Amino acid sequence: MHPPIHSAPVTAVPVDAAAFDEQAWVSRAAAGDVQAFEALYRRHVGRVHGVIQRLTGGQGARAEDLTQEAFVRAWQALPQFRQESAFSTWLHRLAVNTALMELRSRRTQPQPSADEDAVERLEVADSAGHVTALSMDLERAVATLPPRARAVLVLHDVEGWKHEEIARELGMAVGSSKAQLHRARHLLRERLRTEP
Repeated sequence: MHPPIHSAPVTAVPVDAAAFDEQAWVSRAAAGDVQAFEALYRRHVGRVHGVIQRLTGGQGARAEDLTQEAFVRAWQALPQFRQESAFSTWLHRLAVNTALMELRSRRTQPQPSADEDAVERLEVADSAGHVTALSMDLERAVATLPPRARAVLVLHDVEGWKHEEIARELGMAVGSSKAQLHRARHLLRERLRTEP
């Protein structure tokens, strides 16, 4: 059975919070209920796409592909999900790990030039699923950071991860995570100063 993943542009569909018992929907989806998984997808796609988009530097097509991959992985792993943490926490972590695995695999490959989709987005859903108030200039500046520096900045400053978690996920020392964050912030300030 395949998960109900769609190739259309990623948009979150509001799900009535009062009528949404997430634990029940998760249990149904884990038992193979495609409609329950679709409801979970609609509820969380904005948040998942938002963090992946930031981690990939705003590359729209790449972020959409990784968002879909994260949901495919979630569908496959859902029967083993023990509900010891909130589903949203588990899904978010799985999505971040999906993006980080892809970033690690690209470290040794030549990097493509700027993605054309990066300039197309005017607003990006943040990790809480809300439209962010960050200006386009800041979004563009973050997208131009080197991948590891960008990943540390997004995980630390946007997602609220601790340096120990970042270091473990990115395979670096805690000191390196702190240094990458310092570098990212410095580069960001420089780039924002030089924006026309």
